[in-house]
Amino acid sequence: MADADGLLGLYVHIPFCSGKCAYCDFTSYPGRTADIPRYLAALEAEAALVPEHRAPETLYVGGGTPSELGAGQIDELFARLRRAYPESRFSEITFEANPESLDKDKLKALRRAGVTRLSIGLQSLDDKVLEAAGRRHTARDSGRAFGLARVSGDWSVSVDLICGLPGQSAAVFRADLDRVLALGPDHLSLYCLDLHEGTALARSGFIPDEDLGRELFEEAIGRVTAAGFAHYEISNFAKPGHEPRHNLNYWSGGEYVGLGCGAASHLGGVRSRNAGDLDAYLGLVDRGLRPTAESEQLEGKDKLGERIFLGLRRVAGLDIDPIMAAEFRSEWLALERRGLVTRHGGRARMTREGLFLANEVFAEFVAPFETQEVHS
Repeated sequence: MADADGLLGLYVHIPFCSGKCAYCDFTSYPGRTADIPRYLAALEAEAALVPEHRAPETLYVGGGTPSELGAGQIDELFARLRRAYPESRFSEITFEANPESLDKDKLKALRRAGVTRLSIGLQSLDDKVLEAAGRRHTARDSGRAFGLARVSGDWSVSVDLICGLPGQSAAVFRADLDRVLALGPDHLSLYCLDLHEGTALARSGFIPDEDLGRELFEEAIGRVTAAGFAHYEISNFAKPGHEPRHNLNYWSGGEYVGLGCGAASHLGGVRSRNAGDLDAYLGLVDRGLRPTAESEQLEGKDKLGERIFLGLRRVAGLDIDPIMAAEFRSEWLALERRGLVTRHGGRARMTREGLFLANEVFAEFVAPFETQEVHS
């Protein structure tokens, strides 16, 4: 079920950040900015170690917080990537940023680099909620950053919001959504808080109100789609023409190269992940070794299950062939009885109820189910 274009994506992970957010389970390292020069060199060196030599068509720079890089370091990052992939023209380049670390000089560097898409992590527009979540920006910073992004380039601008953060009442979340829609982004990623073991928020004993989160998320779907956004993936909404090809390639089972600490790759049917420890990653690359920490090649029913899991993430669902139907016959029937999935005309998709219980749906096809880090 690879992308129809045979698209190869390139994901580059920048693990540096000013501080660890209370809910963050991504590979990130606060207070390590002195390692940035060595890390940028390691990214170029790692690219030479990857056995895939096709030219990637899309590029996604995620984190961590890529906007922690200075303007000169952004120039260096893209110069190294273009040396590593001289034949790539990158029809789409996404760069993640946080409001507190985005400024005019960095935006100029991103424009020089040919960035076509900015993804800004707002998460909330309420200062008390931001503080409780361990964010390092204010609502005023968010407005400033979004405004700068809008006037600095002809690019698509995406923003992130989280539903269910500490102190985020129904009134606060609705006000957040009002303000975000008033900003007029091209793309919105809206997540219900997923509390991961080991995060500061989990250690604090905070328990999300799942019923309230669901109520607000369902309300948000209606409001965001009424504002002209297409709900195309569980947590993602786009104005026409602003669906990211890079992410669509993930959900189509396409191939991608992942560079950097903790980055994942999917090549030749093999899924792999780099070492998540920054020092281990740097040490391996310095010695001319690929920094792969784990890999697996799915086959048979496991491979079919993954195709279904990825396809069901898209709101439109996926076409299921007779083998998919037969291999998972009992699972399909159980999900249909629970009202979580519908099948019609050879196509399966999750119901609205299924969207809210997506992890339970996915667990029927991928066991044990592990949430993938998908940036937006």
